Amino acid sequence: MPIVDAMLAKDVVLFQPSLVNLYGCRVGEGTKIGAFVEIQRGVLVGARCKISSHTFICEGVVIEDEVFVGHGVMFTNDRMPRATNAQGSLQTAADWALETTRVKRAASIGTNATIVPGVTIGERAMVGAGAVVTKDVPDYAIVAGVPARVIGDIRMQRRALLSANSGRA
Repeated sequence: MPIVDAMLAKDVVLFQPSLVNLYGCRVGEGTKIGAFVEIQRGVLVGARCKISSHTFICEGVVIEDEVFVGHGVMFTNDRMPRATNAQGSLQTAADWALETTRVKRAASIGTNATIVPGVTIGERAMVGAGAVVTKDVPDYAIVAGVPARVIGDIRMQRRALLSANSGRA
């Protein structure tokens, strides 16, 4: 699998460089990328991110700093995918409009989640494993399910955990 025209900042770690497909993307300092990851042209991945194995990040995705992307996460960039256009010819880039998908700072996306185009995943938000994100996710929200729905707030979970741990000696 090739690495072509990818701009990799200082200290980017590719655990198995021969098993990734990176082209025309930019990856920030200190980011770690697992095996069997594809990152397409125009994608921006921030600093100190972790992109786990078997993940697909398509054109149109912007990932800010300190984001965790679990194993097998699938980003999509075509809301109405078709093989052919109205004239019956194979579709080309002219037959669809690219929508930007943004993952804000320090968000976490669980294993096998699917992210549809045009959504924003908020700062420090957490997407549950297997979720299908079809709408924007607010900052600090915990979402899960198909389609993903808000089930909590990461700040409340953290407070509960800290409270539970403070009673231990």
